[in-house]
Amino acid sequence: MTPVAPQGPDDEQAPGWDAIDAALGGVYGAQPPRHVGYQLPAAFSAGLQGCSAYDAGDHWHYVTYGLSELYLPGPEDDPQFSGWGFELTLRVRRDAEPEPPGWPFTMLDQLAKHVNTHGVLLEPGHRIDLAAPVTGHPHTPDGPPTDLTVFALALDPQLGSIDTPNGRVAFLQVVGVTADEKQQMLSTSTARVLDRLAATDPLLVTDPARS
Repeated sequence: MTPVAPQGPDDEQAPGWDAIDAALGGVYGAQPPRHVGYQLPAAFSAGLQGCSAYDAGDHWHYVTYGLSELYLPGPEDDPQFSGWGFELTLRVRRDAEPEPPGWPFTMLDQLAKHVNTHGVLLEPGHRIDLAAPVTGHPHTPDGPPTDLTVFALALDPQLGSIDTPNGRVAFLQVVGVTADEKQQMLSTSTARVLDRLAATDPLLVTDPARS
């Protein structure tokens, strides 16, 4: 996986894409991301245009491109929010592997298709119960088995929200949690359970080995 440019015409402006790159540059400097461009462009697909993974030391940090407006908006677009008003992020525990696992690219694209197909407006505190491993196991080639079956959403603790020329974009981090933790969230709140997890893991890294 190597960095690629925005998947549009050579002369197409991409102020939304540039704004995301600038936010990531504030965290990772000049580090080149491992970037995956998806096969079909946005006009022909409900999925993402791309997804980048950054080496964050003890974990990989994935960030999507395509749920916000990456290029020049149309006259009917809401100037307050860029596209859906958010992109997704995911932090995955890193072992000794030199390249980021492939399953997060697949799962984030699947979540994007869910958003675009069903018009789902995600916000911090929401939950997505997959009723199956968040790694896509056994259907994704490298997705490991895991007890984590639910994605809980929080504002990415490093990226937060940004203002772009196309409107506001929140970086919503999906965090893998167990079915038991989902029940705790239903009894209290998503934020309370994530705050408890953040006490020992402030960046809320998803660890498939966690039970």
